[in-house]
Amino acid sequence: MKYYLIPALSLLLTPLFAQTESTRLPLNDITHRTLLHEERPLPYPPIREADILWEKRVWRVIDTREKINLPFRYPKQPFVTLLTEAVESGRLQAFSTANDEFSLPLSQQEVTGMLYRIDTVPIYDFDTDTEIYQVVKDELNPEDVKRFRIKEHWFFDTRTSTLQVRILGIAPLIEEYDDNGNFRYERPLFWIYYPDARELLAHAEAPTDGLAHSPMSWADVFDMRKFSSYIMKASNIHDERLEGTYTGVDLLQQSQKLEQEIFNFEHDLWSY
Repeated sequence: MKYYLIPALSLLLTPLFAQTESTRLPLNDITHRTLLHEERPLPYPPIREADILWEKRVWRVIDTREKINLPFRYPKQPFVTLLTEAVESGRLQAFSTANDEFSLPLSQQEVTGMLYRIDTVPIYDFDTDTEIYQVVKDELNPEDVKRFRIKEHWFFDTRTSTLQVRILGIAPLIEEYDDNGNFRYERPLFWIYYPDARELLAHAEAPTDGLAHSPMSWADVFDMRKFSSYIMKASNIHDERLEGTYTGVDLLQQSQKLEQEIFNFEHDLWSY
């Protein structure tokens, strides 16, 4: 009897194993990608105040409509969605835009109020033949975020005799429109302290054109300066932005002038 029991059990279990094998999802790639999950951003080397010969604080704007910045607008995973999801889940701390000194942390309730818009919409109820109002919760539209603001610090380190830059913060800029759909103004949504976000961004893959031989993380994009931007403000005694004095072509020329001054500082140190 026991000799016939084993083949019978095997016949019963064979369809179960076959069903498990048939429902296994295929791999949408040529190999399992683990490099980004294992990557760790290199910690910044310590900087002594006595080694800083020169420094300048700069605020930049990244326009995602430029060709080199198109990865920021990747439809499947826009960069602003990566930030908002991390803020909602508590993996990143968002700071108020009342100042850009990262001194006013936002609570989870304040973050939810920024990312979602509560509105009352009239809906006609055919059962009761009356008009009722329904509360609708609209999410942030990534298409409304076309630019990002970056705060960074340039300095010359005499210990290594190099000009270096450290990104301090990132702020998505959201566009506001009136009831007629006309553009009103642009404002920062919140600030993210970049040194705290490097670990998260190092594990998030940045979209590429498919020609790269290895994946690139968002931390690589920022640390390797793989983006285009222009200076909107540099540290000055009046704390003024360039937009307050210049417009149009003059604004771009002044931005390029500040950019050139930064790189000329290191060049002039080694010119004889």
